[in-house]
Amino acid sequence: MRKIITGLLLSATLLLGGCGYNTIQEQDEGVKASWSEVVNQYQRRADLIPNLVQTVRGYAAQEEKVLVGVTEARARATSIQVTPEVLNDPAALQRFQAAQGQLTTALKSLLAVSENYPQLKSDQNFRDLQAQLEGTENRITVARNRYIAAVADYNITVRRFPTNLTAMVFKYPVKANFAVDNAAEIAKPPAVNFDQPAPAR
Repeated sequence: MRKIITGLLLSATLLLGGCGYNTIQEQDEGVKASWSEVVNQYQRRADLIPNLVQTVRGYAAQEEKVLVGVTEARARATSIQVTPEVLNDPAALQRFQAAQGQLTTALKSLLAVSENYPQLKSDQNFRDLQAQLEGTENRITVARNRYIAAVADYNITVRRFPTNLTAMVFKYPVKANFAVDNAAEIAKPPAVNFDQPAPAR
């Protein structure tokens, strides 16, 4: 009887080893780790915004509409819960993406306004914040691309036979991937030009 039980356990182990269960687990964890990095970089950007808004307000208080727009877009973007469960909810992921896209647009408007204020453009604090923002936008692009690749690998595994059977049994669904309507535009970091001196006003 002991030999039969041992044989069954060995067979089950071999079957599980070849069914892709471990691969699905590894890739699922990889997707979650990649998502965490995306969230971290978006949070880094959100953390820069209050100082950026205050700096702009010091030179361009009359641009209140733009400043309020950025502040409100930041509030919407940071109010969305970004737990790993979001990854299995395409509608929630879409809401997150839309909020981040709105914040990107609002930030571009804020930086465009700064072009009208040479003293603001020459302010060292503003220049430092712009440089940090540009670096953060680049990090967001890298993190998002890694997440897209991780989801693609995972989705291939859970769709491919015979691992698709394992995914079905253990309820590992296909994950929605990160996609935005204006991905090419969003991927461009804000333009920062430190070469030309600011004209006198």
